[in-house]
Amino acid sequence: MRITAVTCVKNEGPFLLEWIAFNRLLGVTDHLFYSNDCSDGTDTLLDALAARDVAGRVEHRPNPAEGRNYQMEALKAAAHEPLVRDADWVWVADVDEFLNIHVGDHTIPALIDACGDPQAISVTFQFFANGGVTGFEDRPVIQQFTRSHNPDLWCAETAIEVKTLVRRDFPLQYYGAHRPFFRKDLPEARRPAWTDGSGRAVPHRFLVAANPRRIRKFPAGGARAFATLNHYALRSLDSYLVKNDRGDVNRENRAFDDTYWRERNDPAFEDMSIARYLPRLGAELDRLRADPVIGPLHAACVAAHRARRDALMTSPHYAEMFAHLKDLAPYPPGEYELLQELGLA
Repeated sequence: MRITAVTCVKNEGPFLLEWIAFNRLLGVTDHLFYSNDCSDGTDTLLDALAARDVAGRVEHRPNPAEGRNYQMEALKAAAHEPLVRDADWVWVADVDEFLNIHVGDHTIPALIDACGDPQAISVTFQFFANGGVTGFEDRPVIQQFTRSHNPDLWCAETAIEVKTLVRRDFPLQYYGAHRPFFRKDLPEARRPAWTDGSGRAVPHRFLVAANPRRIRKFPAGGARAFATLNHYALRSLDSYLVKNDRGDVNRENRAFDDTYWRERNDPAFEDMSIARYLPRLGAELDRLRADPVIGPLHAACVAAHRARRDALMTSPHYAEMFAHLKDLAPYPPGEYELLQELGLA
């Protein structure tokens, strides 16, 4: 089975090897990367991975975007790439997102079997908190951050966003960042078989994208029996500063204010289930870092990441942001204010 992962990156160099190695444990055979305006060596490392073939098939493209909607323009181009067109399944995700499969041998084929081999599987996000980790460390992200919100409730929302595995025969109009779309005039009989992470049919209004507010999410209750999508949007406070500085791959000059941080820094629930992958992940990372070309390029990305953090901390704006976020109580918006009102905080 050929499974292609597609992603967009900007200054994600220190985290590339972990994401690729982890995906390969899941059964991903090919990776297609789009990069834009990298200054930390991300693009150089990707080119080396593509040339050396030490981590499966990796292909790297400059982002083709002519406007500001970087991710959507890249996904439009990706649909025409042989690496995507020839794949049995396509997985569109970001480098801070890890598909945590709970069934069988914990691979994508096992998830597909558990869900009954549908044409699409949408897996629900679980946002992992910073957990008080200040300094960046060059070791697996999935090992460092183990606490999240209640999996069925995020910031008082019962509907939580998803990302989607797409089978080759899906009646595709275009790929979205969170889910694929089919034509609105597609006959009902030709609508795809589409499940959540428990093998249940996705809600009808999500399936047909009937509600603009719900085209990329649906209620999370009961949706995680077979898989969860662990999202490490914050990582360490050091890395969050660098993320804030670079913006993101979707929109130019997007700011990550303390609302974004507070929404994702809820450590109410401990989830260690992804640790099942750590022994094999560690061995694969050791192998990749031992490569005489890949290892030094990875180290250069790590050094650039740390150097950028140090440079940012010389700015009063970023030093103040660092101190502010470090001192924030680890509660989502509204919860801390309620505790204060009740005299409990």
